[in-house]
Amino acid sequence: MRKIGLIALVLVGVMGFLNTAAQEVEAMDFCDANSPSKIEGDRGGMTSDSAMLVTESDVIVDNGTYDAAPSPSVASFASSELKLYEPPKAPDFNFIKSRTNPAVKPYRFLDDQTWVGIPLFAAGLIAKGEKTAFRQDYNNPNTKIRLIKYNFHNEIDNYTQYLPLALTIGMKIGGVESRSDWPRFWASAAASSAIMAGFVNGIKYTASEMRPDGSTRNSWPSGHTATAFLAATILHKEYGLTRSPWYSVGAYTVATATGVMRVLNNRHWISDVLSGAGIGILSVELGYGLMDLLFKNRGLQRGDLNVYPDLRANPSFFAISMGIGLGNKNLTLPAFHFDIPSEIMDGESSDSDAPLELNFRSATAVGVEGAYFFNPYIGVGGRLRVKATPINGWSKFALSEEEDMQQFFNDPLFINSSQNIALTIESDHITEFAADAGVYFSWPFSSRFALGAKALIGRSVMDDIDINASYSGEQLKFNEECMFDDNALMFTPSGEMVDYKWDYIDVSASNSMKFGTGISLTYAHKNNFSWRVFCDYDYSRKTFKAIYHPLGLMEGLSPDVVSFMEVFGWDMTKPAVSSVKKNLHQWVLGGALCVSF
Repeated sequence: MRKIGLIALVLVGVMGFLNTAAQEVEAMDFCDANSPSKIEGDRGGMTSDSAMLVTESDVIVDNGTYDAAPSPSVASFASSELKLYEPPKAPDFNFIKSRTNPAVKPYRFLDDQTWVGIPLFAAGLIAKGEKTAFRQDYNNPNTKIRLIKYNFHNEIDNYTQYLPLALTIGMKIGGVESRSDWPRFWASAAASSAIMAGFVNGIKYTASEMRPDGSTRNSWPSGHTATAFLAATILHKEYGLTRSPWYSVGAYTVATATGVMRVLNNRHWISDVLSGAGIGILSVELGYGLMDLLFKNRGLQRGDLNVYPDLRANPSFFAISMGIGLGNKNLTLPAFHFDIPSEIMDGESSDSDAPLELNFRSATAVGVEGAYFFNPYIGVGGRLRVKATPINGWSKFALSEEEDMQQFFNDPLFINSSQNIALTIESDHITEFAADAGVYFSWPFSSRFALGAKALIGRSVMDDIDINASYSGEQLKFNEECMFDDNALMFTPSGEMVDYKWDYIDVSASNSMKFGTGISLTYAHKNNFSWRVFCDYDYSRKTFKAIYHPLGLMEGLSPDVVSFMEVFGWDMTKPAVSSVKKNLHQWVLGGALCVSF
């Protein structure tokens, strides 16, 4: 908790510094320009960081409201009588005291709704339907699949889900004026939270989706992610739209990181996170919209800075994307070579009967991306993406291998022992984690539409697919003296029961550099939200390696055989290996929700 508090204090300090710097610059712009064009007037928002512009006739009454009779001088912002009023930055603990700025035009329900949460929720619903991309094949009862096989665990997501809301409250207490006064803020936040809780719990216990760790049936949607995006959207509403879009970028970055952590911790599927993000955003828009109808202009302190989006002025962005991955459809690995001495094989080949054929389905790609533009046309940025490619027939392969192993035990050599063998699929899809950075380009051919391109270089890391095996039963003694005399006595029960597990087959890919490019079309929606459709291309060259170890059974079944074969120069603990190099040409077609700034 101390670390979280320290992080919050640092972020508040950084935001306060940026806010103060922006205030000084914008105040100078106002004084120099001396023009009405410096005032964004639709909701009373201003390009400066001030609360309002007042004349000598304006009066600030004791209850905190701005009581001013309309003055002809207000119509002319070039008047020498105008003064820049900035509320004092003093701690504000008046949690129930109302403060209203009548210069801020009331928000209208439909005008303030972006509805961006609905497509995000739908994206989660689509990902939920693509079960083979990120989740297990339920046709195999032995399947236990997770997106990432490694035992990653961190509980920081239990705290980061509240961090944007904590920052909002902290800045308000610190006297940094926001969209709403305290009573309106409490009402809006409470209404948003109630709507979110209704959506999340209503869907959770109706859908009854099993969590990836198999603990409970309340996985979809993610409550942590919904809370994180609710908190981020509240910060976005209160400070991102009224003071600086960097508040929005920071808030949604923390919220996205929370959702990613829920997946890494194996508590949620990607579909849960996407739908949770959509619910969080939508709940705030509905909650704030209802309070806008109820409060009207009461309790409003600041209006939006940019009512009309403009991609020429704000080409920088932070985006959450989802798409379909296309490209290489198959991978052929040469026949496995078992390093068995020719004396044992009696001159026959020790290679497997056929190569290993892997057929890929279309991938599902989810990622975050951002870029900062130095001017309307060029900038720098980066992208993080996870892409899961299911393997056709992997479950069928596992069941076939398991049947072969069971057939092996039907040999009369083993009829006097009790055995049980099972193959467990640990992963049936190749998951790629990629991080890229590079140059971004934009061509805004209007205020609302812009074409984009990029040139990226990065690193690609792929998680492997594998099948584990387990043997439980009685160990067998190997009677080498009976090897050529009486086969029926070659193996005899030892009376010792064992549980033995080993890696049956594993297919992995080397880490590699990757090169990418892409084109996009961006549409500025409302405020600083934008929609984007894109087509990305990535190239990499990887070495795929398969390790196949069906003879690992003998280490658990009869260690005597393993020791005996070592005399002939055959190490049965050594698996067969097959590898091949392959050029990967991958395309991703998809869409993204962007916060432009």
